[in-house]
Amino acid sequence: MMRYPKQLFVLLTALLLAGTAIAGDKYEFCGNNNYSKKGERVFAKELRETTIPPTALLTVDGRKNGGINIKGENRTNILVRACVYSWGDSQEKADAAVKNTKIITSPVVKSENADEQAKYSVSYEVLVPRSANLKLTAYNGGIGISSVQGNLEFETHNGGVSLSDVGGNVKGSTRNGGISVKLGGDRWKGAGLDVETRNGGVNLSLPVNYAAQIETGTVNGGLRSDFKELQPEEKGRWQRNKQINASLNGGGPKIRVITTNGGINIKSSNN
Repeated sequence: MMRYPKQLFVLLTALLLAGTAIAGDKYEFCGNNNYSKKGERVFAKELRETTIPPTALLTVDGRKNGGINIKGENRTNILVRACVYSWGDSQEKADAAVKNTKIITSPVVKSENADEQAKYSVSYEVLVPRSANLKLTAYNGGIGISSVQGNLEFETHNGGVSLSDVGGNVKGSTRNGGISVKLGGDRWKGAGLDVETRNGGVNLSLPVNYAAQIETGTVNGGLRSDFKELQPEEKGRWQRNKQINASLNGGGPKIRVITTNGGINIKSSNN
């Protein structure tokens, strides 16, 4: 049986558990998923739900392992769904890690476990009012935000970023992970969007009549665009200027999506 380094296993487990934050409906949140090889490890899992009152700024800390998925709805309170997931070399240890994991909801949504040796992760699915202000932090896990317009700030180290139907003042980054941005309507509502990754591809989708100032680029990777205004300038047979800063349909708030190592794909869509 092939065995993998402990650190790699922990990272892959956390990323897969965060699937709802980077892969839409492909993974059911806190579904019955087992990513180990038979007989290699033992798992335990528990879904916890807590309703909390609205707050001026919702802060979620995914800690070392765990993804965060935020969904805006027509609601006045906040529903925090936490998937506590643990693994070990015995069922007793895995069960104990879940039991001893606490979910804190104020002033920061986060997990705590007094046992420093416990092997666990906590991923979050949080349902919020559409006008919520967010501050999200993860390390090994993706971050997803949909249908929210506010002051949105986020950062993850290892994980993808997915943004859909968002607005306001949005700033965020990932070090190792792709970025997917899907925009609707005819222009950005709010101050603008600024998101970047160091290692990962970018997919940007927006309607054909979308008005914005688009800034995008890559150092190591290709760039493809359905929009003439956002196509790279030819520079010789083998080189391209892969940095673009151009107005689309008369311009508007700035949409900035940048990568260092990865390709960029800009697609047109209909409202």
